[in-house]
Amino acid sequence: MMQSSNDPRRPAKIVRYKPIDPQTSPVSSEDSLPEYMNVLGMLFSMCGLMMRLKWCSFAALLASCISFANTRVTDDTKQIVSSFMLSISAVVMSYLQNPSPIVPPWS
Repeated sequence: MMQSSNDPRRPAKIVRYKPIDPQTSPVSSEDSLPEYMNVLGMLFSMCGLMMRLKWCSFAALLASCISFANTRVTDDTKQIVSSFMLSISAVVMSYLQNPSPIVPPWS
């Protein structure tokens, strides 16, 4: 094949791809949503357990699910699983103490 003189590619401008190592390079855009949702889930589950509020327990379950869904592989799984189990226990305990349906807080 013949090289065209009108070739727009510039071989001097080629930059090879090098994958970054997360252990050595600082992460510029750190996503802190899983940590915030983990703390929020623990707060809601404690409110659900202590005050017997069912909507707090379900909010804790939702927050812990969001935290679990947005975690990275390198995050601590024990803390996330404990938050998830705490929110499930808040839902179970609030329904064991009062099996009536949930009442919205605005009614």
